[in-house]
Amino acid sequence: MTAPFPDGDEHPASPDAPKRTASSASPKRKSAAPTRATLARKWAYLVTGTAYLPYTHAQIEEHFAALLDEVFAAVLSDDAEPAQATEAGARLVALRCVGPDSLRRTMEVLGKGLLHEPELRSVKSLPERVLQVLGALASGYGEALRESIQTQQEDLTRTLVTLERETRRELVLTQARFEQLFTGSKTGVAVTRVDGRVQRVNPAFAEMLNRPVSDLIGLNLHDLVHREDADGLREGYRKLLEGKSQRLELSRRLVTEDEEPTWAGFTGAVIRDPAGEAQQLITLVESDTDVSLLHRQLSRQALHDPLTGLPNRQFFGTRLERALRHADPAFGVTVYHLDVDGFSLIAGGLGQKQSDDLLKNVAAKLRAVVGGEDALVARIGGDEFGILIQNTATSPDVATVIGMINQELAEPVYLEGGSGVAVSACVGVVHRPPRDIAPNELLRVSDMTLRRAQSNGYRQWALSDSTLDTRERHEFGLAVSMAGAWEIGEIEVHFRPLTWLSDSTPAGIEARLAWNHPRHGRIGHDTCVRFADETGLVVPLGEWLIRTACEEADDRLPMVVGLTPHQVADPDLVGSVRQVLTMTGLGPSRLRLGFPAGAVLAELGETVDNLHLLAEIGVDAELQDFGAAGDVVCLVDVPVRTVRIAPRLAERRTEPLAERSLRNLIETATIAGTTVIADGIDSTGDAGWWQSAGAHIGAGRYFG
Repeated sequence: MTAPFPDGDEHPASPDAPKRTASSASPKRKSAAPTRATLARKWAYLVTGTAYLPYTHAQIEEHFAALLDEVFAAVLSDDAEPAQATEAGARLVALRCVGPDSLRRTMEVLGKGLLHEPELRSVKSLPERVLQVLGALASGYGEALRESIQTQQEDLTRTLVTLERETRRELVLTQARFEQLFTGSKTGVAVTRVDGRVQRVNPAFAEMLNRPVSDLIGLNLHDLVHREDADGLREGYRKLLEGKSQRLELSRRLVTEDEEPTWAGFTGAVIRDPAGEAQQLITLVESDTDVSLLHRQLSRQALHDPLTGLPNRQFFGTRLERALRHADPAFGVTVYHLDVDGFSLIAGGLGQKQSDDLLKNVAAKLRAVVGGEDALVARIGGDEFGILIQNTATSPDVATVIGMINQELAEPVYLEGGSGVAVSACVGVVHRPPRDIAPNELLRVSDMTLRRAQSNGYRQWALSDSTLDTRERHEFGLAVSMAGAWEIGEIEVHFRPLTWLSDSTPAGIEARLAWNHPRHGRIGHDTCVRFADETGLVVPLGEWLIRTACEEADDRLPMVVGLTPHQVADPDLVGSVRQVLTMTGLGPSRLRLGFPAGAVLAELGETVDNLHLLAEIGVDAELQDFGAAGDVVCLVDVPVRTVRIAPRLAERRTEPLAERSLRNLIETATIAGTTVIADGIDSTGDAGWWQSAGAHIGAGRYFG
């Protein structure tokens, strides 16, 4: 720490000292009055007692005199927001006056001193003006300090190379790179056991201590720092090992061979095995706080995708934050979130190497698309990529960029073996998001927008929509809380009748889900099933629905339970149904399970086999959503006795063409020997229409 300033201490300016610019001192400044010089010296003395400044006393006095000139100019100016004071605050940070009490001492000494300066007595409302200037100085100090800390955090690595996770070839290459950096780096590196015992050091570290490398092996790292700093270093490593902190960053004094202490920055991290147990500590020791070559290399490995060389998701999120902060207010930024269509199928057909080559080719094409822009392309997971464009007046619009992406990806690439492969992608676009949005939130919005585009098929894109985003976030929140709601009994099984349209007598009972939500009221069956399907809850919840329905069923009327595509494709479906029938004692002929027609046509998983096996044990199948997917052929190929008209087809029955198609569809199903169910019947008129069209059974609010 810098000692108090002796009078008359003069030293030549260090070449490393910050240069005074035209803005830091007025070109017409006269010699400072004695009181101003005294105040500057007092300011320098108090502030340098709070932080380490690597300058001579004379240099420090010169810098603080120039800073005080800026403050005086700010007080004497007429600006409501004096830029000189803001600049003075920023220059305090540049001088490294960033101790915990540096700003407080500055406020105290200037707040008192300026009010008694003879030069400032002519200033109108001096106390208010001084307060205004000190506020601007504090603002400039705070912003500069925040940017300084952010810059350091962005440059520091959060992870080290985990050698055991790589293949043998990658292990050898990584070890070779590390050895080259370890021995050649100008930054000191020490590898120790978890108790601090030194196992390896590089020449740079030994040079800092003015000792041979061999003399340091076996010593304890804590014994190489000043005795007053050793406890603080031990405490820092203890928190690091216990997981209370992610990274060690301390400034401590090294003790050289001749007992001369040298200030150095310590950056430490833990090397853990796959089980999470700490194995070693690695410490980077720098004589200054500038990032070393080794640190930059490790940072790159932590922040870049090893396959494509693109920045990874962590890097992308960090750059998003910076881009949002510095975005042009008139043009903003645009984020494109891409997912390669059907990549799992492509990878299954090509193999690992060719699919990896394809991803590298996609990365190169995306870079080429935005090559003329201030843009960043990143691989943010699997076959997903992110593009960040900082827009200007000449940047292409969103539709043009999407077109360029599709055009590039559609160009076939010939991989090893001669396969010519072209791909497409779905894209979620967030155009000109708010500048204060958090990067994680922005990525969440882009992901939701991408999923919305994917729901429309391949090679689709969508713009983020705040209304849809809000609604989908609400629905996602409900969906993920569904498991807990089921556990505490908020989800129940309700039953509704199926009725013969000819004589209004009971034709069956259908089991349906209902969620009695404490805030949102009753949530119906279709929404419950959709939420369960999206969250993977549908199989256990569906089994519970079937079991509950069978427990409530009787031997007079069939019990109907509709299934989703995931349920009908489940290889355990038949075994589960057998177990439920055995537990409840219900006869198989009294249970009828609904199979979505689209799943049967697509032959998803075990769907068709399940349908046939259920028929063999006596469980009837009902073909639901019938007529919407050209599924008349199912009536011949699979054992179904009942079909239920697709809701979206039934809703259009008043249209002449749809009415004719419906009647023909019902007639065909009747000829095939199946019973036709019409859902959504809400009135006597609805029931009459469906009966006239040939439907046999009705369901809906009209029947209760």
